[in-house]
Amino acid sequence: MISATRIIRRNALNGGEIVDRIVLDHGDRHRRRMAMQGVGGLAFLLDLAEPTVLDDGDALMLEDGRLIWVEAAPEMLLEIRAGSDHALKRLIWHIGNRHIPAEITADAVYIANDHVLADMVRGLGGSAEPVQRPFRPEGGAYAGGHGHNAGHSHGHAHGHGHHDHSHD
Repeated sequence: MISATRIIRRNALNGGEIVDRIVLDHGDRHRRRMAMQGVGGLAFLLDLAEPTVLDDGDALMLEDGRLIWVEAAPEMLLEIRAGSDHALKRLIWHIGNRHIPAEITADAVYIANDHVLADMVRGLGGSAEPVQRPFRPEGGAYAGGHGHNAGHSHGHAHGHGHHDHSHD
């Protein structure tokens, strides 16, 4: 089976023969080694040096130089909004205390669909509506990946020391 051993980030992609594409959710875009099959049927082994987050629009380079396009699959998420910029910042602070992956846009925050967090957001005066869209969470200051959107969902690489907020 042919292997994909390199990632070409979308901002560095300039040409190359794209022969297939893979559509992966957020969890499946954080991998090191995994057998994969493209939408067009091309089977290959993802074989990277270390676990890495594949971003929407990246490409995987096969051993023979051909490319596999990476697409973020639509997922069920919560779209969180607030009545003002300040109110949205306050909600972001509360969500951040939960240490969960979050995608922050200019006027909304997206997190995995979770009824407990939806109730918390509504209790704080925000809106939390289920939506289906690709999930592109922030990388986080401690995620590694050389500053590139490396996911924070697979544990913490930093110590918290003592803190007294609840994670329930």
